Amino acid sequence: MIAQMQTPRRLPSWFKGTLPDSSSEAYARTLTDAFVHTVCHEAHCPNQVTCAHEGHCTFMLLGPQCTRACRFCVVKKATGAALEVERDQSQRITTAVKRLGLSYVIITSVTRDDLSDGGAGVFAKTIACVKRLSANMRVEVLIPDFLGNKESVRCVAHAQPVVVAHNIETVPRLYASVRPQADYCRSLEVLRSAKEVNPMIMTKSSLMVGLGETKEEVFTCLKDLRSVDCDILTIGQYLAPTPDHYPVQEFIDPERFEWYELIGEQMSFRAVASGPLVRSSFRAQEMFERAFTNRYPLSIKRYA
Repeated sequence: MIAQMQTPRRLPSWFKGTLPDSSSEAYARTLTDAFVHTVCHEAHCPNQVTCAHEGHCTFMLLGPQCTRACRFCVVKKATGAALEVERDQSQRITTAVKRLGLSYVIITSVTRDDLSDGGAGVFAKTIACVKRLSANMRVEVLIPDFLGNKESVRCVAHAQPVVVAHNIETVPRLYASVRPQADYCRSLEVLRSAKEVNPMIMTKSSLMVGLGETKEEVFTCLKDLRSVDCDILTIGQYLAPTPDHYPVQEFIDPERFEWYELIGEQMSFRAVASGPLVRSSFRAQEMFERAFTNRYPLSIKRYA
């Protein structure tokens, strides 16, 4: 129980950030000038500067407000007023991709339970728009659960992204406290459904630790992900974005992150990244290529 645990007050010594410089600031200006939202900015990701140096970002569809109120997330919550769907968001993202010279594009969204398809059609339109830039363009999507609507998952998968990601986020016991509007089994079904549409698609999920879960619960969660043939796994330290959010219960030491990575590899995930600052889109292109090589060792030239 939270009340029985002492919440850590300081970041441990192994957390080191990278300060912004002219390069990362120029990258941010390009995104601002293109009028696009990124989850990097909206969710206060600690890796923004590092990713800017490496030419990475995760575009966010469907506006900056979410219809859910997960206790770990700082993305703005809908106030009850009607939310719009910006008509030109697919083109704006495509313009930003072109300006930045990206060849591997990551697209996510807020959760929009107010939309009949959860925004799946906008995902599909944006994937198609970005892929028209180049025959070699690869798109990874990080989708919400669409309230379990399998047609929405199929709509996104039929647009042929190379990776369909959906984050499990935490262990089942903590769902009621951390993400009460989500459902653990429903999230597993999202991953299963994407693979059913196109077995060639890589599926991916991410887990936060430090929320009060046990090692045994993490182990069970990884087994559940493998049971739906999830290919790529990322595990990172939860950091409470504000004092009003779910409190950090524990800072996981680097040795345990290494152990989690080893366990994931032993369970035959095709690519695993586990570390304090790892996030769901952590070095996404590298993770995809590693997973693809491990799954289709003779076919990686298709995506070279």
